[in-house]
Amino acid sequence: MQKVQIKNAPAPKGHYSPAVVHNGFVFVSGQLAVVPETGEEKTGSIEEQTEQCLRNVEALLKEAGSDLNNTLKFSIFVSDENLWGAVNETYKRILGEHKPARAIIPVGNFRGDFLIEIEAIAAVIEKT
Repeated sequence: MQKVQIKNAPAPKGHYSPAVVHNGFVFVSGQLAVVPETGEEKTGSIEEQTEQCLRNVEALLKEAGSDLNNTLKFSIFVSDENLWGAVNETYKRILGEHKPARAIIPVGNFRGDFLIEIEAIAAVIEKT
């Protein structure tokens, strides 16, 4: 099992790994809208938060030898189900034609002004 972290990002504050690679899969922990290198919390619009979460997932996947096109499943935790339309549009813009399995889970309030958290499972890209 290999633990993965974004380069130049601070260590997690909790007892977890940002991502783990095991048996050809990458398991990405839930990502909030925080810029990894600076710690800045992007607590603006739901679109801004969704994009930052997905960019964090993307950075972890890259460190693990994968990318967004190799994601198999996303779990998206959102504070209010009424935000789903905007989340879906941002998600579609970033993922393009790739359509992995996905779950949307309304969870109520997060800590602070966060509106969304995204976790993912992806396949490691096979080296040829």
